[in-house]
Amino acid sequence: MKTVTGLFDNYDDASNAVGELDATGIPHSDISIVANNADNWHDNDESRASDDAADGAGLGAVVGGAGGLLTGLGLMAIPGVGPVVAAGWLAATAVGAVGGAVVGGAAGGIVGALTDSGVPENDAHVYAEGVRRGGTLVTAKVDDQLVDEVERILGQTKSVNLEERRGQYRADGWTRFDADAENYASNEIGRDGARDVNRL
Repeated sequence: MKTVTGLFDNYDDASNAVGELDATGIPHSDISIVANNADNWHDNDESRASDDAADGAGLGAVVGGAGGLLTGLGLMAIPGVGPVVAAGWLAATAVGAVGGAVVGGAAGGIVGALTDSGVPENDAHVYAEGVRRGGTLVTAKVDDQLVDEVERILGQTKSVNLEERRGQYRADGWTRFDADAENYASNEIGRDGARDVNRL
């Protein structure tokens, strides 16, 4: 299996991508979503408990419906990223890493979870920073015959162009994701949404 990842500045675009993955037949257990929640956009009253997400149960039977919306997202905090709403295997792995489990890669948390699943570490740092700055990360574990289709879905026109975003971050002096960094304040979140997105 291969892990395919997409970063979105807009949660609705990410949610639509998850709906497409579901329609393609990717099992819910192989899809994960992690979205920044520093500005409390997600209402906890309508979500399942965060331990459902930590157990990887947050995505079971929750993908689909009108517009491919996700329900049942769990609230949690990931060091360096801050408060997130998340569901699926990546969230469970990242929380396990934070809790002391050994996860591959040089860092624990979200970077370690991504690198453990086969995402190159330099890309994992950009993905983690993207979530830290207000983005939404969608990942899917897929069989080889579905890789091209899933790459098309997660590389759609509304996803972030990873190389361009890496260059923009570096131009601002960023070198890598820092799990010990202070969380962005809610008024600092979402600045990446104003940046150019991949419009093929």
